[in-house]
Amino acid sequence: MSRDDRHDDRHPAPPAAPLLQADKLFFRHPARPGVMLFDGFCLDLQAGVSWLSGDEGSGKTTLLQLLAGSLPATGPQGQLRVRGISLADNRLAYRQQVAWFAPRDTAQDDQTARQVFARLPALHPGWDLNALASHIEGLSLSPHLDKALYMMSTGTRRKVLLATALAANSTVTLLDQPFMALDRPSIDYLLELLAKAAQATDRAWLVADYEAPGQIALAGVIRL
Repeated sequence: MSRDDRHDDRHPAPPAAPLLQADKLFFRHPARPGVMLFDGFCLDLQAGVSWLSGDEGSGKTTLLQLLAGSLPATGPQGQLRVRGISLADNRLAYRQQVAWFAPRDTAQDDQTARQVFARLPALHPGWDLNALASHIEGLSLSPHLDKALYMMSTGTRRKVLLATALAANSTVTLLDQPFMALDRPSIDYLLELLAKAAQATDRAWLVADYEAPGQIALAGVIRL
């Protein structure tokens, strides 16, 4: 065996390129326009599961909205890229690569769960029909498919929106307090999914919550 074939701890393999890069994001506090909530914020999101932590009002949800491309930055123009695709240069292609769980979004509340799921192919070309079926079963959504979201309990409504993010099969998945209002079997199901996602080399998951998601092996921790 030659020296080149042997593992050399003095020359470790270079880290993998981040799947999502945020460079110099600026955003003013919505309730206090004179205060910058994010002032030149930078982030490199690696494959696997990362945890976004922070106190109430620290900007966790706002940061997810910025990373999802659904909220314009304020202040100097920053840069967002997923696999090299720039939000500024190609908003549609960027957003197709990012799925996010937006529990406060009421825009779809007059639609049934089945109608919400039917929109997935147009929003995320890589969506996975088999995965959606698994999530419907794992989150016990079958009895609720033909109910409008506004008719559902808080927990069931959140599970429908969570299933859309999980089934999008996007390069980056952003989850905003995904365990809130879930029943124990659904929490266990999500933890099992995240444990598997932690081993991924081609997808990144960012979970915003007050506590780390169970005993998941984290790729990174972002504290606000």
